[in-house]
Amino acid sequence: MKLSEIIHNCDVIEVRGNADIEITALTNDSRKVRPGSLFIAVNGCGNDGRAYIASAIEKGAIAIILEGVSSSPEGCDRPGKETSSLRCGNARSAAPSVDEQVTTVLVKDSRKAVAMAADAYYGHPSGKLKLVGITGTNGKTTTVTLLYHMFRKLGYECGLLSTIANYVGTRRSETANTTSDPVTLNALLAEMVETGCEYCFMEVSSIGVEQQRIAGLEFRVAIFSNLTHDHLDYHGSFAEYLRCKKCFFDGLGPDATAIINLDDKHGEVMVQNTRARVVSYSCRGAADHTARILEQGFEGMLLRIDGREVWTRLIGEHNAYNLLAIYTTALTLGTPADEALVALSRLESAKGRLETLRGPRDLSVVIDYAHTPDALENILKTLRNVAPERQLICLFGCGGDRDKTKRPEMGAVAGRLADRIFLTSDNSRSERTEDILQDILHGMDAEATTRTICIADRREAIRTALLLAPRGATILLAGKGHETYQILGTVKNHFDEREIVLETFKSLEKC
Repeated sequence: MKLSEIIHNCDVIEVRGNADIEITALTNDSRKVRPGSLFIAVNGCGNDGRAYIASAIEKGAIAIILEGVSSSPEGCDRPGKETSSLRCGNARSAAPSVDEQVTTVLVKDSRKAVAMAADAYYGHPSGKLKLVGITGTNGKTTTVTLLYHMFRKLGYECGLLSTIANYVGTRRSETANTTSDPVTLNALLAEMVETGCEYCFMEVSSIGVEQQRIAGLEFRVAIFSNLTHDHLDYHGSFAEYLRCKKCFFDGLGPDATAIINLDDKHGEVMVQNTRARVVSYSCRGAADHTARILEQGFEGMLLRIDGREVWTRLIGEHNAYNLLAIYTTALTLGTPADEALVALSRLESAKGRLETLRGPRDLSVVIDYAHTPDALENILKTLRNVAPERQLICLFGCGGDRDKTKRPEMGAVAGRLADRIFLTSDNSRSERTEDILQDILHGMDAEATTRTICIADRREAIRTALLLAPRGATILLAGKGHETYQILGTVKNHFDEREIVLETFKSLEKC
């Protein structure tokens, strides 16, 4: 594809060199540059892509896109000369000197440019799919994963872009972020188109929106689940976190549909400026689509959705919301209500979401990704309601180098709702686990601390919780969910809670 075609929607300030050259590859990772490549030097937090330009040229890049200001008199008079400073406090400067044999394209915003360039290079793949995105603090992974499985059961080829993994049809690939970088994202969407996928279901994170990773994508449906405190270490304030979520809906086209949870006070805020058609759902009041829980147990729950009863294999009020969002989305995409309800009844929970392992002494170990105060409260309330006669044990920690404000809040939730608490490591990263546990303890009252045991080693904490648990107890392991690793310092170690639980069950059987 010609460079001129790729940069058409990139808010170009100036082109230095020949734009009529053929580009054979596009990347924002200098390690992936090969001869004939277009290298996009993206400015990121603490990492300026311009530092890798020389390396990219050495490997064969024939064109460079970078953020900067024009050095030519003509360029200085163009709109866009006075643009915002670089993110994370870096000062904007003129573009660095680049080899004269290499075409240089100056743009206003390198993050947006990489997304728009990738969209063009891969032939606008999102417009050739029915792309469904969901944003919110909790429920994103469960909702998109179940939508993917539901539409496959309905006979469609689908793609999935989620925290757990990416799927093109049945081909799985690992993912590093909730929302992938724009080049990876558009390459996967293009592969979905090529392999005959009709739908793609995608998690959209607030960070992904703020960093312009979804710029240029054409969403058919956008879903808002809920909004509670998370990622404040990145966004700085709840207001900024909300603004980034709202930007997703502000950018929808008039042919899209925005689906919102009316029971969350931020639901209507999300769509104040959207051009999309708005559809609502609620488990508590009036809305376009409604659901009520009629009964539930460890085996599942009976829901009344739009006046019709359906038995599902999922439990908990939070899953009632997830299932209602899925049902509303299916109807929005043209699925008859009868087919949607039958498909709902066949769905099973995503890995690491209320995943239950049964063991000796009638123990039930529940593994869940809950890592925010709201998510932890939802899970504990669900387990209390399902088995009120059982002792409820909660084991969790909080991630290091992440939002510290939620730590005492999670401690307060556990102290209020669990009978016994084990505080332990999550992904401590560069922080001392003991310091993180102290932050959590600050949220507990004196009585709750008497029911709390701190064991920094998560493996040992899990073993101890199971060995000390009375017959018939429910033990919640919160925070890791689908993850099969633990990050301590800078080392990523293999860590699968299922393996530890099953090993401990074997020990209990011998007792």
